This record gives sequence, C-alpha cells and structure tokens, in this order.
Amino acid sequence: MYKHILVPTDGSALSLKAAKAAVALAKAIDAKLTALYVIPLWYPTLGAEGMRPDNQADLEQAYLKSKRAQAHAAIAAIEKMAAKAGVACANLQVTGDQPWDGIIRAAAKQRCDLIVMASHGHRGLKGLLLGSETVKVLTHSKTPVLVCR
Repeated sequence: MYKHILVPTDGSALSLKAAKAAVALAKAIDAKLTALYVIPLWYPTLGAEGMRPDNQADLEQAYLKSKRAQAHAAIAAIEKMAAKAGVACANLQVTGDQPWDGIIRAAAKQRCDLIVMASHGHRGLKGLLLGSETVKVLTHSKTPVLVCR
C-alpha cells in the first residue's frame, strides 16, 4: 500500500487534525511521514510613489526568520505526534509562490505516494471566493490525496 506519506501543515488546528490522521494511518500501514511547511515568497514593500525603503534586506531577513520559526513550530508538533506513535517522520521546509504547487513538487521530489491534508470544507460561492489550496492540490496532483475535515 502506501509507504511514504506527505503531511503539509500551516500550523492550524485543522492541519494538526489531518496530521493526527496521517500519523494513525502511517502507524497502521507501517509507512513513514514527511511533514511539510511551504514558506510564502518574500515580496518587497513599496513606499510612496514606488520608492523602496533602504532596509529591504533587513526586512526580508526578518520575514524569513519569522516564517522559518513558524514552520519549525508547525512541523515540530507533527514530529512530536509521530514520535509518540513510533512513526518515522522527516521534516521539510520549502519556499514557494503557491502553497499547492510547493506541496505537489515536494511530494514528487520526496517520492511520496500519498498526501494527507486538511480542508475547511467551504462550499458554493464561499469556497469559490476563498480558493482552497486543497482543491488546487486535488486538481493538479498525480499523487493520491486523502482529505480530512
């Protein structure tokens, strides 16, 4: 069956719920996990009339430091769950413009054969307007996806 499960996280309670399901599944089928956090790209700020502040490099470093800390905390929570269950869990941070694309690329690069992720379950106009990363992964991924709500 599945041997390597990718678990994308944003650190939310909903993604932790999906991670809990992924850990239980991995334990039941003797698979390993990779916990993934996609760090959004840095976009420089613009001031009045398109002027860029002189401290762009400092701002970018502060942004990356903050995002890496968020990623570390989100992944650490999954690693803790996996360790408690006796499931092998690697961690991965990638940077990307679109989280769904980072998830799909990571699954391919890590040779994962299943992606387990959360969905808010928004339907209709609300779902269309919010644009779900889960729906985008489902639409574009060649790797099977298990969606948890």
